[in-house]
Amino acid sequence: MAQSFQLFAIVVILRLTNLAGAAAKGDGFGEQPLSKIAIEKATINLSSTTSVKASPSVLGLKDEDTGWVTVYLENQTPTGDDWVGVFSPARFNDSMCPPVNAPKEQTPYICTAPIKYKYATDSNPNYTTTGKSSLKFQLINQRADFSFALFSGGLSNPNLVAVSNFITFANPKAPVFPRLAQGKSWNELFHLLSGGIEGQARMRSGAGTLTFDRSMMCGAPAKTVGWRDPGFIHTSFLKDLWPNIEQFYKLEHRLSNGTIIWSKKYKFRSSPYPGQDSLYFRCVKHIFSCIFQGERDGSNEYSNYHPGALMTTDQIISDLENVDIFTAQVEPIASTVPYMVGSGNHERDWPDSGSFYDKMDSGGECGVLAETMFYVPAENRAKFWYKTDYGMYRFCIADTEHDWREGSEQKQPWLIFAAHRVLGYSSNYYYGQEGSFEEPMGRESLQKLWHKYKVDIAFYGLVHHYERSCPVYQSQCVTSEQSHYSAAVKGTIHVVVGGAGSHLFDFSQVQPNWSIYRDHDFGFVKMTAFNHTSLLFEYKKSNDGKATIYFSHISSRRKLKSTTFSCILHSVFLQEPLLYELNVHKLN
Repeated sequence: MAQSFQLFAIVVILRLTNLAGAAAKGDGFGEQPLSKIAIEKATINLSSTTSVKASPSVLGLKDEDTGWVTVYLENQTPTGDDWVGVFSPARFNDSMCPPVNAPKEQTPYICTAPIKYKYATDSNPNYTTTGKSSLKFQLINQRADFSFALFSGGLSNPNLVAVSNFITFANPKAPVFPRLAQGKSWNELFHLLSGGIEGQARMRSGAGTLTFDRSMMCGAPAKTVGWRDPGFIHTSFLKDLWPNIEQFYKLEHRLSNGTIIWSKKYKFRSSPYPGQDSLYFRCVKHIFSCIFQGERDGSNEYSNYHPGALMTTDQIISDLENVDIFTAQVEPIASTVPYMVGSGNHERDWPDSGSFYDKMDSGGECGVLAETMFYVPAENRAKFWYKTDYGMYRFCIADTEHDWREGSEQKQPWLIFAAHRVLGYSSNYYYGQEGSFEEPMGRESLQKLWHKYKVDIAFYGLVHHYERSCPVYQSQCVTSEQSHYSAAVKGTIHVVVGGAGSHLFDFSQVQPNWSIYRDHDFGFVKMTAFNHTSLLFEYKKSNDGKATIYFSHISSRRKLKSTTFSCILHSVFLQEPLLYELNVHKLN
């Protein structure tokens, strides 16, 4: 009889993307699209001979969370630099500006950056002669109305000449964009939901509420033109879930007048039992980093900064079962499978904020948005290091933006290691120039633990391409095998999987002997554990989802029994490391 396999999945991203409206420069390679707009220098010169009209005026009449709007332009003095920005809330004049403390500073006319933009010539190259154009934008329900503004003067000297009618969603208070995450135990799930197993009695789970305000941001642009009220983020826990059961759920929001608003129906499958080994399922893991944000309507892709983001997202979505802001882009994934995140430079780094790197890559967010909008099963959500179990996997996620070195509170011995910055091996051209082929102080602090606890694979982001090493220890390959490891090896395979969406980085001209495979393209990694002794690793291209390189383990580095290792976790209450003994099933 043919064997059938059911598919279970967990997604880990080693880095999110900036979640505030206007993003910062990052890594020194190019600029985020909206940072090109000097909105604080905008002037207002509304013209009676220019018009902007948007249609339809109401979206989501059938409870949709997204909708398309066509914007019609008529301008008697068109130029090739004219552009249309999308604003939400729809009113964006200087009444929305924070108080100006310096007496010599003048309040700007506009102090809110647009969500995105398009040039008037994008859909009609003849706009400069006809003065007419129509542009299509995709909007998502962001709890506020929208307007479209036409600017002349390009991005560096914007001059507001016309504003459209207002657009709204029929149900702007509807709960949207749920995100699943593993809880602190295998059968606990974090969510924003009210639902249950279809056909059985409905279960309800209350939710706690979090939010943040402008004063909690560390600097510009998150604190200035990039600020947008986030609304409220609700956190709910489902406990004692039966393993491997399909669950259906809806989100419920009760208004002050007692009216209840429901979201559309979603579904997920509860986690398999830790270490579960069965012919009837396989445990799948998708790993990617630096995905960034993409726009399905083609807007605000200035300098083609995030060219692969949507390709990777779509391939992950399609692989699970066969937009505008980041949370909407990943909603088809995050609402269906646990979406476990790790912090990176664009979420956390800001001078004097407690981050390990004294840089401004977070654009003033300094970790606040990521810590509030995404759940991780950590003792302190401000510190993104944690462990999570899913079927035959145990993962410990590191936070490279806090101190990871020996003696620090984050120090952990990992079985499968994941972190944003490359603490292992990378032949990226920058690391090659430094001659270290690693993040400074990276593997010198961790290599002994990787070796001692027989870590099979380590994953990294930050570097925007794909690279896989041989099983390596002390910069030397410990086996001549490159794709099929049928015997126990005494080294760790290091994988850079940072080509999920953002602009690609170059490799060093030198390819070290431990560098087995390099690819300058967009892609992600999929791991499939068939049982306790067989693991398939695949690197897939984002453009077509096809596996181009793989390797497999069919022999364990340990006895096929539960093993114990020590994992130092931090307690925010005791303010000192605590040592826990974690019983795990070691996956080859």
